[in-house]
Amino acid sequence: MADPDLRKAASELLVRYGGDAFPTLFVSAKGATVKDDEGREILDFTSGQMCATIGHNHPAIVAAIKQSADTGVHMFSGMIPESVPRPPKKLPEWLPRPLKKSLFVNTGSESNEAALKMAKFATGGWEVLALGGSWHGVTGGAGSVSFASDRRGTGPKPAGVHVIPEPNAYRCPVDHCRDKCDMTCLRVGMRLFDMQSSGAPAAIIAEPVISAGGVLVPPEGYFNELRKACDARGMLLIFDEAQTAFGRLGVKFAADKLGVVPDIMSVSKTLGGGVPLAATITSDEIEEKAFKAGFSFYTSHVSDPLPAAVGLAVLETIEREHLLERAIEMGNYLRSQLEALQQRYEVIGDVRGDGLLLGVELVKDREKREPNHKLGAITTQRCYELGLSMNIRRRPERGSVWRIAPPLTVTKDELDRGVAILDQSLRDGLDQVARA
Repeated sequence: MADPDLRKAASELLVRYGGDAFPTLFVSAKGATVKDDEGREILDFTSGQMCATIGHNHPAIVAAIKQSADTGVHMFSGMIPESVPRPPKKLPEWLPRPLKKSLFVNTGSESNEAALKMAKFATGGWEVLALGGSWHGVTGGAGSVSFASDRRGTGPKPAGVHVIPEPNAYRCPVDHCRDKCDMTCLRVGMRLFDMQSSGAPAAIIAEPVISAGGVLVPPEGYFNELRKACDARGMLLIFDEAQTAFGRLGVKFAADKLGVVPDIMSVSKTLGGGVPLAATITSDEIEEKAFKAGFSFYTSHVSDPLPAAVGLAVLETIEREHLLERAIEMGNYLRSQLEALQQRYEVIGDVRGDGLLLGVELVKDREKREPNHKLGAITTQRCYELGLSMNIRRRPERGSVWRIAPPLTVTKDELDRGVAILDQSLRDGLDQVARA
């Protein structure tokens, strides 16, 4: 039974922080489902906002938390608990060389703050480029290079921050391509940066899949060109793999699939399995340069023992349960089901993504590709009413995109149930729009 006093407290005492707000409170989570205070079981096709990579409350995560409760939850930041070096000992089996050294912090925003600061110290520069549609966090530096959402009300951006157009062949930001990106957006973007640069380049930060910007998968060769652009200007390449690392694309890191090694990699969501854990990873050479230049990132919760123990449990579970292979199998199956929906509904303009990170773009007309924001809002709400939680990415000047990312442990039955709800939500949504 729902507790009206708790609901009242949530309504009156909690700051509203944007994004989706659900009408109920939630009492438990397990695998691919969450349960609310009305007893409803709801499929979670966001994986807890991408964090519950191996499913909510996986037994391995619970065991790691219990062990940490017995040995140590938090320590002074200068004290390195035994649990903290264990993930770095495991990570070399996963990481592309020469990436090796890790800084463990709490959130993706923090890991990107550290990455940007490290790049500035290592290069001596301060100019940073990001891609349109990017999302790197909400803190000062990470938020300044995030372009997926409304930036009004935050004041002037820090000096040195630049944006280049994102590679979106479905909605080309420079009105050049249609369905096949030829990277004109990158060439134009770099020329514009060169015109504006004050001669202090530091880094380009990019997501291998531009998730919040509409689940955009850059074309083959894009990151090779981005790598060349960095090298030509003495800049470091930062990959923000918050949503793509540790199996979501069916590989250990997106960098493996791209064949491009960044200078710095930030990881978060998919590493912590639901516990706040993120890391900034780099090479010996860059760590040494940054250290000698005075790099510091001394926070209250750097190198905490509990999240580090959980991170190791996540890595071991992905290996033990063969979740890389499962992400490919389930991702291919889910994509085929979504493409079958596309054949039945003209309002589905595009199905895209990789592994278990997929996007479905809703349009009013397939030829003109006008975004169907109204249908996106209606269907997302209807999905929740029918027992499915998933995310809609709406940008006024771009598209209305369902972002679908179930846990790597999701079953075919759960995928079938989720797709059936998506189907029903489209039918009901189209009827509602027609009646309006």
